[in-house]
Amino acid sequence: MNLSVKIGSSLFPSPVTVASGTFGRQMLALTPELVSVLGAVVPKTVTLDPREGNPPPRIVETPAGMLNAIGIENPGVEVFIERYVPEWRRSGVPLIVSVLGHTDEEFEALAERLNDVEGVDALELNLSCPNLGRQRLAAQDPAAAKRIVHKVRRIFRRTLLAKLSPNVTDISEIAVAVEQGGADGVSMVNTFAAMAIDVHRRRPKLGNVIGGLSGPAIRPIALRMVHQAAARVKIPIVAMGGIMTAEDALEFLIAGASMVAVGTAQFIHPEAVLTIYEGIRAYMRQHDLNDIAQLTGSLREKGAGR
Repeated sequence: MNLSVKIGSSLFPSPVTVASGTFGRQMLALTPELVSVLGAVVPKTVTLDPREGNPPPRIVETPAGMLNAIGIENPGVEVFIERYVPEWRRSGVPLIVSVLGHTDEEFEALAERLNDVEGVDALELNLSCPNLGRQRLAAQDPAAAKRIVHKVRRIFRRTLLAKLSPNVTDISEIAVAVEQGGADGVSMVNTFAAMAIDVHRRRPKLGNVIGGLSGPAIRPIALRMVHQAAARVKIPIVAMGGIMTAEDALEFLIAGASMVAVGTAQFIHPEAVLTIYEGIRAYMRQHDLNDIAQLTGSLREKGAGR
């Protein structure tokens, strides 16, 4: 049974990965069994310079998920390369580095710096973080998204992914733009811009006021977006958005994704990636499938519900 997935020049041994910022370095030592089933690891997004992130509170639970407004807290790319890349590399799992630039030039500088770092298999351009206080994201503008991807593509020699925002009218339009810009694949979707209010104090529950909604509440919308994008682009999709179970993951694969990323589920069920991976394998055995590619985009749209 072949569960490997090829995106760009990278071969990922499993269709299951993790969403950026949800799988810390500590997990490598604490959960070797979980690490062994991952197709890749994606650390917290890295910026050119250190960031302290947003003021607390940063996390708020919701009825079917959670709000976060971390604000891309990270030590900057130099510390990341020196201290953290060696730890990720020792895991033996392919490493996708999520990066965020505040300007085109910062994205280019990050790509240049990470280009020759041993152990970095791919870059994920975070064009879509919803809680940095910006009025407009690169992933909300097809021309800007295409331009940034194109500039990074001229520099970075390995696999290049673009992470898209769901806070748009038509996400497939942005997917087409980054494909034209030279992306090898798209990651989708990032969190939905949302907020919560403490009615007793009449104040926002998040220190940043606005945060990103993730978890099961967003899954049906994310699934629809993946299906729409898959119909318009030829490059692979790494899908995420409230994936809690193997059945959830299978929905995204059948809708058109090549890989799935688990995020919020890990805060509730730390073994989620393992049960999802095993569930996908069991489904493939049950349906006599010998290659994960047979699942991707296999939705039968006619005769719905039969």
